[in-house]
Amino acid sequence: MADTDALRDRWLLTLLSARDGACFPAPYRYADALLRRWSEPQRHYHTLTHLTAVLDHIDELEEYADDPDVVRLAAWFHDAVYLPDRSTNEERSARLAERALPEAGVSAEKTAEVARLVRLTVTHDPADDDRDGQVLCDADLAILAASPSSYAAYTAAVREEYHFVPNDAFRAGRSEVLRQLLALPRLFRTPYGQEHWEATARHNMRGELEMLSTAPAPPA
Repeated sequence: MADTDALRDRWLLTLLSARDGACFPAPYRYADALLRRWSEPQRHYHTLTHLTAVLDHIDELEEYADDPDVVRLAAWFHDAVYLPDRSTNEERSARLAERALPEAGVSAEKTAEVARLVRLTVTHDPADDDRDGQVLCDADLAILAASPSSYAAYTAAVREEYHFVPNDAFRAGRSEVLRQLLALPRLFRTPYGQEHWEATARHNMRGELEMLSTAPAPPA
């Protein structure tokens, strides 16, 4: 269960660090609005628990980022808009950041970088010189290198989010996503991610792909 008070405090610290000014009214207004979004009932994987995990992984990878606070802000917004039956979630999340962050006192330059990073999570394929993009994408994909039980819980939660998709269609779509990720030369771009997560993530995904291709469809 995510600690919402701790998340609110993390938001405030990040925002204060990212802004030019030190004080502003209603400091938790934007945190509370984002926390409500991340708590919506259609979410089963893309929840406050996922947000917390991504922020924790960014802390782990902080040394590789050019601007860790901008990466943290991007994490807050990267799935802020999430409807499983839509393909525009990342774009709508980026636009939300473009509206909200200037109101919260974040500069136009940093706001644009947050929005760029959010849009990058469509492909999770940052450029070799995109240090902030590498950290965000690695943090977002770190679940792929989870323990067997955590990985199983992750895949079950993803299936629940797509409960409206027939089994055959889900298996085909999920398999295609896994194949696209496995086809990348590297899943993780930071040295830490490559050393600690790459091999386990590929093992987990290959195992899931095999299960998707061989398991009979469960009852509807």
